[in-house]
Amino acid sequence: MEETSSTTITSQKSTQELAMEGQKHLEDTIESAFQILSSMNDELCNPHLWSASSPPVHHAPPNGDATSSDVAHQSEMGAGALEEARLRYKNSVKALRSVIVAIPNSRKAKAYDSDPMSTDELDVEKLEEQASDLRKELESKNKYLKLLIDQLRELIADISTWQSPVAV
Repeated sequence: MEETSSTTITSQKSTQELAMEGQKHLEDTIESAFQILSSMNDELCNPHLWSASSPPVHHAPPNGDATSSDVAHQSEMGAGALEEARLRYKNSVKALRSVIVAIPNSRKAKAYDSDPMSTDELDVEKLEEQASDLRKELESKNKYLKLLIDQLRELIADISTWQSPVAV
């Protein structure tokens, strides 16, 4: 139901407005993807977050409560930032897709208008080309993001083999 209302709202906008909105959503998507990678990097760079069951490298004070609660708090913070970035990424991709779907609907609505002077064919072609370029750029960025995530998985696998217990 929410998707239908957003589609009717976006279909009432001009193609140029939709293109600007699409560009904004694309920028949000890229920013969210970068935030995901940054959060993953932060988690990998913090040895306290690697494993909740492994003890910290430094020795705990006699009461032991402060260190364990710090590790738990840092673990919650790291996971929360990553989940928030994932949610933002999913929402921005969803919004971008709805704008891309609304562009043809916007053009169809304009085709039914009786005023032929309001539609400039050159602007429409430029916007179509820009929308195509944005789709290609999004596809390229998604491929790059997939490559980075695959490399990150390999790095995690390598780190986990380094972390395996060694007989002393």
